[in-house]
Order: sequence, then C-alpha cells, then structure tokens
Amino acid sequence: MLSQAALLVLTGLFAGILGAIMGIGGGMIVTPVMTMIMGLPIRYAIAASVIAVIATSSGSTIAYLRDDLLNLRVAMFLEIATTVGAIVGAIAAGFVPGKILYWLFGALLIFSTYNMIRKLIGKTDSKPATTNDAIASKLRLNGIYFDKATGKQTDYSVTNVPGGFTMMFGAGVASGMLGIGSGAFKVIAMDTIMHMPLKPSSATSNLMMGVTAAASATVYFFNGSMQPQIAAPLAIGILIGATIGTRIMPLLPTRVLRMIFIPIIGYMGLQMFLKGFGVSI
Repeated sequence: MLSQAALLVLTGLFAGILGAIMGIGGGMIVTPVMTMIMGLPIRYAIAASVIAVIATSSGSTIAYLRDDLLNLRVAMFLEIATTVGAIVGAIAAGFVPGKILYWLFGALLIFSTYNMIRKLIGKTDSKPATTNDAIASKLRLNGIYFDKATGKQTDYSVTNVPGGFTMMFGAGVASGMLGIGSGAFKVIAMDTIMHMPLKPSSATSNLMMGVTAAASATVYFFNGSMQPQIAAPLAIGILIGATIGTRIMPLLPTRVLRMIFIPIIGYMGLQMFLKGFGVSI
C-alpha cells in the first residue's frame, strides 16, 4: 500500500499534467481521490484543491510565458470580470439557491461540449478569427504564437470581447457561490466566444486560475482548512506534473486537445446539471 504522502504526490502529478495541458484546475481529480479513496474531510479536500490550482498555475505559467504562448493582456483584462464575479457570487451565496446555478452552468458546459464536438467532427480545426474587433484593437488584445505541432507561427484576432467578459463574470459568480474551479469556463470563453486558438486559451487560463485561487486560499488558511501535511506533498506532485504538462501541450495537435477536453467538460456539465437535482455521479 502506498503511504498517504506518496498517494498525494502521484495524485498531484496527474492533476498537474492534465491541468497544465487543458488550462483547468485539478480539483476534479484531487477532491474525489482525497474524499473517496483517502477518506479525508471534504473541507480539507476543497482547501487542497485550491492549492492544486495555484500550484498548477505557478508551474505552467512560467513555461508558457517563456514560450510566448499565453496572452498576458487578455488574462489581466478578463481577470477583472472573474474577480468581480467571485465577489458578487460570495455575497449572493446566501440569497440565490445553488441548484439554479448548477442547472445554468451545467447546461452551458453541455452546450459547449456540443459545440466542441462539431469543431472536432470537421475535417480541420476552426481557423482563428482574423477580423478586427474595435475593443480588442483598442486594448491591444490580439496576439501571435508559434505552434510547435505544426511548425507555423499564427497571428490571431480576439473577437466578441463583451461576450467573453460576460462569460468570465459568470465564471467568477459560479466560483464564488459554488466553490468550484472555473478553468473550463475560462477556456470556453476564450476559445468558443472570443475565437482565440485553443492552445493560447489553455495557456492563458492557467495564469488566470492562479490569480483567482490565490484570493480564496487566504480564507482557507486562516479558518484552519489548509493542512500542511496534505498540501505540501500535493503541491510537490503538481509542480512536477505541471512542468511535464507544459512540455507536452505545445506538441499536441489541437484536435487531440479537443478530444481530451470534450469528455472532461461533458462530464463536468452533466455532473453540475444533475447536482442541481440532488443527484451525484
């Protein structure tokens, strides 16, 4: 039998690789392992999942910045909406029934899964938007990245900035009210709504998640939910995993990324939708 520390390191390793590749938090991996397999209290698992997000972000952002893969201006602009949304969500948590939000966001994730499947079925991945958006141009949000999988440099334009900003606000509300990670929503907002390429969307999401999670980490620290004997080995595994993930992601074809991402957000969407009816899967 593996010791608790060894199991946490391995869990963190897997969560870090997946999180860095897909731009999502590792909570959907970390929390079930710690609660169902290791039998730890849920409040410790939730606090540890926050550490998972911060560690994934820290381990991957440096590499993506070096590779010039993430869009720093988009991240900082959209983080305004996410942070404000998280504050609103935390305040509204006592007034709005959580099941309503589970239905709404679950349905949104399921619909986004459908859209990604449509892109995947196509002969080629959808091309990045090339039309100029007045807001994006004024804020200098358009970017360029080098795709190691194809060996080509790609210029892309960011479109529908208000729609992406609204989606990010909703992601923040969901995070503040439901205590969930919003990495999947961030990627969807950039890839589906703002028409950024999937790789810069995932890389940019990694940076944004760390900023959002850092605010809530202080709360968990001071209320005693953050346990060093749990967080430390988990963070070590995640940092190693995130480093590996950042080396894998640029080499993967975009279609492969979508094939990985579709079942993840589909499962998350179904899980959230059913949770609104009191059903857990």
